[in-house]
Amino acid sequence: MVTVDGLKPKAVEKPKTAEELAGCLSEASRAGQAVIPIGGGRALGMGDPPARFDLALVTTGLDRIVEVSPEDLTATVQAGVTLEALQAELGKARQFLPLDPFASPGHTIGGLLATAWSGPLRQRYGTPREFLVGLQVALPDGRLARSGGKVVKNVSGYDLNKLHFGALGSLGVITEASFKVFPRPLFEETVEASEPQLTDAWREARRALDLKLPPVALELVREPDRHRLVARFAGSEDGVRRMVRELVWAPVGEADFWQQHSRRRAGRWLRVAVPPEALRDVLQSLPEAASWWAHPGVGVVHWVDFESAQVAAVRAAAEDAGGSAVLLAAPSALKSELGAWGRQPATIDLMRRVKRAFDPAGTLSPGRYLV
Repeated sequence: MVTVDGLKPKAVEKPKTAEELAGCLSEASRAGQAVIPIGGGRALGMGDPPARFDLALVTTGLDRIVEVSPEDLTATVQAGVTLEALQAELGKARQFLPLDPFASPGHTIGGLLATAWSGPLRQRYGTPREFLVGLQVALPDGRLARSGGKVVKNVSGYDLNKLHFGALGSLGVITEASFKVFPRPLFEETVEASEPQLTDAWREARRALDLKLPPVALELVREPDRHRLVARFAGSEDGVRRMVRELVWAPVGEADFWQQHSRRRAGRWLRVAVPPEALRDVLQSLPEAASWWAHPGVGVVHWVDFESAQVAAVRAAAEDAGGSAVLLAAPSALKSELGAWGRQPATIDLMRRVKRAFDPAGTLSPGRYLV
């Protein structure tokens, strides 16, 4: 049985088509039920505890790869397709979607978009916002709405794709998505370095980021006795080897480091995101024995296994720097104590108006998101 923060739904539906899903959602809305969309379940710890939970609307039955166009570098898939299944299909043409979220494997495409999760490759490719070109979304009134298209060049109009991105399914249920995809790099190499002191590790990270061909991913991992830096370079073989020689780091110890890294998850998990220039101050503010890993190039740190009393000061510092500190997972009592999202944004009134326009009955994920 699916549970969210200890709450069990009264019913579970697993539709096989977008039309069937929209129908289930419409019926639930008319009946005054609270609906929570469920994808692969890898990010269910995100969000505040739901106010109500009557129907779990599971999207994994929408598991069709609709269209892959290697010539156009585009792909369209239903929301329940796993990231691994899509990568396998794209790999036939030596292409890929540059997504490497933590708590892998098993994420669905719809779930990744609804939660806005990304990983180390964000350093080079950005978040899915940058390569998402179209969505189909089921609305609480039963309509299927499309935004964008299936190709990179779209007609003008409101960019509703970004409205649903990261909204935790509070405005509609994503049923289909179209992406710009990318050629696989010709050559890759991963190297590492370690420093006992954060100051020295940060200096090395900046040196890597200032290379003419910076790494596509750069991780700074706090380990018990060191700060470990791991850099992933991709491109032409000559270019990559030149950067590796210039950096003078050692070959990485584990052949499958990135796969192991993507499996990281925790029962207490806070993602802090700030402007990159403010990240060092955030890292220095964390307790000395804290367990964390960070993306220095984009200003993100994942802090795990913390104590509740430690969070308030770090969150306040992040928000004062123009960033955020969001709980990706925590016990329900801790979420209720701290709040999953932190300080309300200045746009909260506008967000509430948008929520009322899309979901006037409060059917979708009540209490889980900011509105």
